[in-house]
Amino acid sequence: MTFVGKILVILIMALSLIFLGVSVVAFTTAKNWKEETAKQQDAVKKVQASLATAKEQADANEKKLVAATADHATATKALENRINTMQQDNEKAQGEITTARTALTEAQSNAALALAETKARTEDVQKLRDQLTAVTDQANKFKIQQTELNNEILNLKRMLDVANRNSANLRETAAKFAKVLTDKGLSTDISRVQAVELPPNVEGKVLKIDDKNRRMEISIGSDDGLSVGQELYLYRTSPTAEYLGKVRIALVEPDQAVATVIGNTVNGKKVKEGDDVASTIRSR
Repeated sequence: MTFVGKILVILIMALSLIFLGVSVVAFTTAKNWKEETAKQQDAVKKVQASLATAKEQADANEKKLVAATADHATATKALENRINTMQQDNEKAQGEITTARTALTEAQSNAALALAETKARTEDVQKLRDQLTAVTDQANKFKIQQTELNNEILNLKRMLDVANRNSANLRETAAKFAKVLTDKGLSTDISRVQAVELPPNVEGKVLKIDDKNRRMEISIGSDDGLSVGQELYLYRTSPTAEYLGKVRIALVEPDQAVATVIGNTVNGKKVKEGDDVASTIRSR
C-alpha cells in the first residue's frame, strides 16, 4: 500500500472512532435508542460510503501515481538519452573544433611559408628586373656605340673615297706636270722642287664636329689651297675671342676638308660649329 493509501486508512479509522464515540454518547444520552440506532447506522453507511469513495479515490490516485512514475521514468530516460546525444554531439563538435584548429594552424603556417616564398620570389623578380634594366641600358649603350661606329665607318669610307679620288687626281696631276716638265726638258725629281707656303689669308669655319670632339669638317678645301698634312689654327671670336688649339688636315675636297685636333684643346674646351680655322690668327 502506498503512502497516500495508508493516510486514507488512518483517516477512515479516525472517523470511525469519532462516529463510535458519538454513537456511544448518543446511546448513553438518547431516550429513543431505535431512532438513534437508525441514525447511527445511517451515519455508519455514510462513513462506509465515504470510506469506499476515499478508497476508490486512493486507488485512482495510486494508479495516477504509478502512471506518473512511469511517465517520469520515460521522461527521465528520454532526457538522459537526449543528454547522452548532446554529449556525443558536443564531443563530436569538440573533435571538429580541434581538427579545425589544427587545420587553421597548419594553414597559417603554410600561409607564412607562402608569404616568405612570395617575398623571396618578389625580390628575385626585382633583381631580374634590375638586371634586365642594366642589360637594356648596356644594350642601348652598345647600340649608341654601334651607331657611332657605323657613322665612323661611313666617315672613314667617305674619307677613303675622297683620299682615293685625291690620290687619283694627284697621280693624274703629277703625270701631267711630269709630262710638261719632260716636254720642257726639266727634271721630275720632287726633292728638287721647293715647298709652296700656305697663303696667309686661308680661313674658314667649322661646319660639323664629331661626338668625340676630335674630327671636324671645315668650309675650305683644295680650291682654297689646302692639302693633306697642313696645320691650321683653331679659335673663336664670339662671344669672346679665345684660342682653342691647332688642327691637321686629314682629307681634302675642292670646297671643304676634314681636319683632326692636334693633341688637346686649351683647357679641354669643346669645339663648336661656327668656330674659326685659319693659317694665321688675325685681330678683327
